[in-house]
Amino acid sequence: MALIPAVLFGLLTFWLHRRIVRATALARPWSIVADGALVVLWALAVVGFESGRSLDPSWARPIGTIGLIWLATFFYLFLGLTIIGLLSFGARVIRWARRRLAGAPDTPQSAARRLRRMRIATATVVVVALGVTGYGVFEASRPQVTEVSATFDNLPPQFDGLRIAVVSDLHVGPARDASFTRRIVDEINAQNPELVLLVGDLTDGTIPYVRDTLEPLADLRAPLGVYGSSGNHEYYSDDGGRWLDVWEEYGVRTLRNSRVPLTVDGGTIQLAGVHDATAPEPYEPDLAAALQGSSSDDFVLLLAHQPKQAVEASELGVELQFSGHTHGGQMWPIRYLVPLQQPSVVGLDRVGDTVLYTTQGAGAWGPPVRVLAPPEITMFTLRTTP
Repeated sequence: MALIPAVLFGLLTFWLHRRIVRATALARPWSIVADGALVVLWALAVVGFESGRSLDPSWARPIGTIGLIWLATFFYLFLGLTIIGLLSFGARVIRWARRRLAGAPDTPQSAARRLRRMRIATATVVVVALGVTGYGVFEASRPQVTEVSATFDNLPPQFDGLRIAVVSDLHVGPARDASFTRRIVDEINAQNPELVLLVGDLTDGTIPYVRDTLEPLADLRAPLGVYGSSGNHEYYSDDGGRWLDVWEEYGVRTLRNSRVPLTVDGGTIQLAGVHDATAPEPYEPDLAAALQGSSSDDFVLLLAHQPKQAVEASELGVELQFSGHTHGGQMWPIRYLVPLQQPSVVGLDRVGDTVLYTTQGAGAWGPPVRVLAPPEITMFTLRTTP
């Protein structure tokens, strides 16, 4: 498996060499320094990608994190250098057309001016990419508490004012260890929620390598309990069902196409959870099975990792769905691509008759970098219609 990212990152590194070193005619010894740095960063990116999967994070995490951050920098380098390349191509077309029409030859002076402009533009992109990534590392390190509320006509009055902590997408393992999970757990407990809900993608990696990153979950406290449902990453590097068993060991009651009634002072709502929309056999999501035995008059709160699962939820009478998965795009401008796959990017929305809340998640996938998509722990308050 490590061969695939190694080849892919190698091709991307070669492209950067062409755009940063060759296109700017970088002279020695700076060209050698730049190429050497690109090769080292390529190796670190491979280590970061495989940390928690085929490499033990106990040694791979510190150096692999640098490689993962580099991937975020590459993303912004790619955007900037592609724009420069398109503008340069357009300028070449215009120059060719002028030469054909006017017969004006290209001069060494004009070629030197173009090279100087290319160097300035490339250097600007490099500086901006590094600056944006640095900011993104800072933003990703500071999960914030977000207060949200929604009102429902058929919510039992006993649940009016119920505060629910909603958390997803920790993605601990490759770049984040148990100390990050501890910070999230401590912040949740400080909010004194009555119910804690985990909406998938808690880890990236295999159970032997990264299960210890979830140990702080055992300290989550809420009167109505701690519940969770799987995300797509639970199935990427290991068996998703086994990962959910690990959650159970840490006190998280997992909802595997199932539901549980929650009762407060004689009032009851149904809390249901389904596997991720892309979960493989034998873990395919089955909302109908999860709701079996409930009444059409019941208020149903559903945990489903991907917002698009709200389409079926609306058809089956779910009042409220909590989701994650999108990260709010994680790194701008990716958020503008999310609607191509999901009906909602972040926050409160409505899909049919179902109210959908999509949290931006508390962690980050791949690079521990977020740009204009701050990580969050959501405190969601249920309200009844007056």
